[in-house]
Amino acid sequence: MGLYIETFIAIITEYMINIGPLFGVIIIIFESIVPVLPLGIFITLNTYAYGLFWGLILSWIGTIIGCMISFMAFRKWFRGFLWKQIRHEDRLIALMNYLTDIKYVKLVLLVAMPFSPAFLINIAAGLSKISLKKFFLAIIVGKTSIVYFWGYIGTGIIESFSNPVILFEIIIILIVAYLVSRILGKKLNLE
Repeated sequence: MGLYIETFIAIITEYMINIGPLFGVIIIIFESIVPVLPLGIFITLNTYAYGLFWGLILSWIGTIIGCMISFMAFRKWFRGFLWKQIRHEDRLIALMNYLTDIKYVKLVLLVAMPFSPAFLINIAAGLSKISLKKFFLAIIVGKTSIVYFWGYIGTGIIESFSNPVILFEIIIILIVAYLVSRILGKKLNLE
């Protein structure tokens, strides 16, 4: 079975190399808009095709663009319609108000968690009254750890929990994301 997987990955990455790096960005953007697609697999393919450094950079750029497209689509086109549909749903209204008032650091950490529902965060943020600047900066800082997590692990969730070095590195990245978000939050008055 392992040989088949290795062969499949070799064929896909060769195809990606032939198409070029723009394809690596586009598949990540597409994944950010269509939530059923597996981000971890696409980031892993990018790292196999373009190397660890460039694969992570392309994936990071793609996920930021994809998140912003999703955020803006719900902010511009679906917000009014959906607010009319949920105006009597107290729980959903409370969630939107929470996101509007969420502290920048909490938003970064929410975005930075590898298993958080990114698509739902993009939608909820787009529907809320959170500022574009606050959301954009949170995505830039927070998505770094997710891209690193999926790119570095790449072979599965179970392996990441069995290797304490990888978990330690991920914890360090989350701490750095937290510290950077605290500094940006204060400097740019995002609280």
